[in-house]
Amino acid sequence: MHRLSELFKKEDKKIIGLMSGTSLDGIDVALVRILDKGQNTKIDLRKFISVPYQPELKSRLKIISQAKSGTVDEICRLNFVMAEFYVEAIRELCDTAQVPISEIDLIGSHGQTIHHLPDLEMVFGKNIRSTLQIGEPAIIAAKTGVITVGNFRSADMALGGQGAPLVPYFDFIFFSSDQYNRVLLNIGGIANITVLPKAVSSDQVKAFDTGPGNMVIDALMQLLFGQPYDKDGEMAQSGTVSKELLDELKRFPFFQKPAPKSTGREDFGDKFVRQILVLAQSLNLSATDIIATATELTVSTIAEAMKFSSLKITTVDQVIVSGGGSHNQFIMNALKKSFPSSDILLSADFGIPVDAKEAICFAVLANETICGCAANLPSVTGAKRPAILGSISCP
Repeated sequence: MHRLSELFKKEDKKIIGLMSGTSLDGIDVALVRILDKGQNTKIDLRKFISVPYQPELKSRLKIISQAKSGTVDEICRLNFVMAEFYVEAIRELCDTAQVPISEIDLIGSHGQTIHHLPDLEMVFGKNIRSTLQIGEPAIIAAKTGVITVGNFRSADMALGGQGAPLVPYFDFIFFSSDQYNRVLLNIGGIANITVLPKAVSSDQVKAFDTGPGNMVIDALMQLLFGQPYDKDGEMAQSGTVSKELLDELKRFPFFQKPAPKSTGREDFGDKFVRQILVLAQSLNLSATDIIATATELTVSTIAEAMKFSSLKITTVDQVIVSGGGSHNQFIMNALKKSFPSSDILLSADFGIPVDAKEAICFAVLANETICGCAANLPSVTGAKRPAILGSISCP
């Protein structure tokens, strides 16, 4: 406890952020030097690595993430197994950065989401929302000897929020501008936007998931071509978008929901992919046409999400893209066509590598927890009030 009280007072920290997203690619690990807190936060990325999942682990995580597919004993074991993999990734990062783990002040771990149910439902007479991220933070703290913050979503959901997205707090701190209307676009397994009108205040930020990012494309690539993803968007570029299929997919209920809203594999997992294949077969589409249409679905639902009147932004000066989808040239070219009057930029143009942004974010969120700063945005999640996020595990 003495060590924790010292950390509360420390303004200059070495913090490791961990992120493993819905795409199930692996574990992103960032070592960040963080100064101060809140809107005065300064960051210096010292090292970033991405550690891919073993194919068998990825397969099991995908299965247990589907409704009625995971057993309690398997989820229980994987909760502890994932923590062990996080510890290995942390050690690999420290070795690569040549920084002893004893010099790390804090770890922030998002955990691996295996189910997220953000909509209210009545269970045993109680109106609740729920979520589950595995990768037990207490194991990470015990094995590394470093204070660890995890379970970031729960505090927001306890106050009636959706528990996601959480990255908009980071976006507000580091990308707000007095000069430009900005939209931060992250294309991971799921795509999400943060809308930052010029001179925006924290209670004016709007952000939400727009729908699938890479998740559906990756699943189709694996089924149709035996490839993990569409490298550089080459397959999509060789196909033709089917308007009939695209229009049918855009009728999916999630796209009709008002913000705030969040989603994941529960909506856009295997069942959705099977629906695409059935519809594509009825339309006699080629495999490349299916990939092109699924990729266009990502872009068109992003574009339509930005037209919501509730966003209170008439022109978008800059769209700043991060996440794995930023490597897909079909997506990037389609974004330029969808927003001809906007500058399409990368987070890397602002010093934050596109693949490292979310891992850096959870280092920042862990710092906010330790500093006692609320780091959810109720205007984004729908929570009743701001909350200090995360639970703290001591070694």
